[in-house]
Amino acid sequence: MLTRLTIRDFVLVDRLDLAPARGFGTLTGETGAGKSILVDALAFVLGERAEAGLVRAGGERAEVTAEFDLAALATVTDWLRANDFDADEGLLLRRVMDAGGRSRAYINGSPATLQQLREVAEALVDIHGQHAHQSLLRADAQRALLDTHGDLDALRGELGEAWRAWRAAESARAVAGENAEALAAERERLDWQVSELERLGFAGDEWSALNAEHRRLAHATSLIEGVRAALDLVADDESGSASRLDLAVERVDALLDVDPALAEAAELLRSAQVNLSESTSILRRYADRVDIDPQRLDEVERRIEATLDCARKYRVTPEGLPALLEVAKKRLAEIGETTDLAALDARVAATRTRYATLAQRLSESRATVAAALGTEVSRVMQQLALAGGRFEVALLPVSGGSANGDEQVEFRIAGLSGGEARSLAKVASGGELSRISLAIQVVTSQAARVPTLVFDEVDVGIGGGVAEVVGRLLRELGRERQVLCVTHLPQVAACADWQWRVLKENDASGVRSRLLTLDALGRVEEIARMLGGVEITAITRQHAEEMLTTGATD
Repeated sequence: MLTRLTIRDFVLVDRLDLAPARGFGTLTGETGAGKSILVDALAFVLGERAEAGLVRAGGERAEVTAEFDLAALATVTDWLRANDFDADEGLLLRRVMDAGGRSRAYINGSPATLQQLREVAEALVDIHGQHAHQSLLRADAQRALLDTHGDLDALRGELGEAWRAWRAAESARAVAGENAEALAAERERLDWQVSELERLGFAGDEWSALNAEHRRLAHATSLIEGVRAALDLVADDESGSASRLDLAVERVDALLDVDPALAEAAELLRSAQVNLSESTSILRRYADRVDIDPQRLDEVERRIEATLDCARKYRVTPEGLPALLEVAKKRLAEIGETTDLAALDARVAATRTRYATLAQRLSESRATVAAALGTEVSRVMQQLALAGGRFEVALLPVSGGSANGDEQVEFRIAGLSGGEARSLAKVASGGELSRISLAIQVVTSQAARVPTLVFDEVDVGIGGGVAEVVGRLLRELGRERQVLCVTHLPQVAACADWQWRVLKENDASGVRSRLLTLDALGRVEEIARMLGGVEITAITRQHAEEMLTTGATD
């Protein structure tokens, strides 16, 4: 759960250090005090998109840090390790944005991407915004909510891949039928090209070896003459360099007893003597090996000419011929697949069958989840002054299927404006829609795995006894989760286990929001303010105390 939220220079907030408790807590305050700013700050550190306007006037950068206890979140710990983040001491998320709009994010002190923040946030916090009911009018949002509630996202993703594979197979089959003549001509050309290149049999490293051998064969006479001349200069018995060097070594060695300073020169002369002897042996071996071979020279020249002709023909370098052969073979294989109509038909059938199997599984699972969701939401609706209303999830067939399955999801309401179930967008008024949205959120949150739930003024448009029911529902959620609700209703706030109050202040540095953690007396005063407005009477305080007592014992 969320254990600490630290905010610096975020919109109207200069400095806030918050420590949310377990259970159900409320955030109250006058309109415009900045209650929803705290929810925005939490959304910011969890990876939501943001603009430079979030930096408080006069501040250099906005910074939000959120700490979480991972004691019961082994999946998050596993995710941290899998993404190379430290996972030994809980979770610390930090996000900073400068006045220019540049944003940086960190997970346990290491740089992270916004996508990584969003990924880990999915297992930590579920935020229900005050305009969440508007998104429920969209078909895609309704389908996403149903699938997420039923833990069907993975199956829907698998089905989407099967759908795309089926479409791709059908497209390949259509293309093969339309381009049969062109593909046959291309295959004939490639067959001839592959045959020619394979007959040439040119290897990638052959070109440099061929040229080296050609140079050697073409200059064989001059090589032999030059080596033999060098041997005559070095190895002549009387006047050769070897004989003269031997004599020099003898004379310097004889002088070492007279002056040891000649030792270094003597050593160098002996090294030269050894090197000269080795080079002489190498030259003799070379002279014995090199031979004038006109026939081999002719073979090498014909090989070079054939290689150059082929390279010029296909407009590549000689070294590029082996790669050209591989490309041609690969394309031939592709054409073979795309022109094998029987194989293409079989692939279409196989991918269609896989899609149909997954689509049936998804449809059956959706039907089960839809029935249960309809029953649960209808039950909660009765408690929210929507007596007689019935919530249904209709699964409407989609001709030919889609990447999201064989049906479209539509939320429907019956019993509010007649007996027949009709689309949620066409039936519910603004106030009814808000309460239906709250019922859906309460039911789906009960099934969610995230430990922290945030409700941002989702109780707009209700009051009286309905507000008390909302408070009790949120308190019930708080028995198993950490629940934070931004509210303007005293009936909801009175049901909370703990309460914060947001104040807006003006000073020399400008307007800023400040937060108070309310004790028992503070909660009485805040509930009384929410009940009575500017003037708080003894009767108002007494009513506030009664509400708090009732809320705590429900």
